[in-house]
Amino acid sequence: MNVKAELYWNEFWQGKDEEKPQAVSAWQFGADPDHLAQLVIVGKKTATCSGYVFYEEENEPLPSVGDYSIILSSEDEPLAIIQTVKVEVLPMNEVSEEFAIAEGEGDRTHAYWWDAHEKWLKEELDKIGHTFKEDMLLVCERFELIHVK
Repeated sequence: MNVKAELYWNEFWQGKDEEKPQAVSAWQFGADPDHLAQLVIVGKKTATCSGYVFYEEENEPLPSVGDYSIILSSEDEPLAIIQTVKVEVLPMNEVSEEFAIAEGEGDRTHAYWWDAHEKWLKEELDKIGHTFKEDMLLVCERFELIHVK
């Protein structure tokens, strides 16, 4: 986590009665970080997903219910804080239309979601020597917006 994100996190918790969680991550959304972060801020985007294989390759733990994340701009500026409320690992071809809509992207249809994610996943998988499959596992995460900077 960069210094600005850490300052934002500490300022957010200052003066709260609740104990500040120690675990927090700071990251950008995939293909278009600024646009996707804006969708979160205006309430259109309440879900996100990524390939399970990326967590394996990077030896990263899967998100868990209750996790906090600081959403960063493309310039690594903190923009908002979200909290994970649900996590499912599903084959891509079993992701529901309702989940696709919750991702808030494009025209908010399952067809748009599929096309955009297939394109993005193919590009990212190619970088690590993996091949896209329609039934590849995705980590599907739902979140709530907690704070906007």
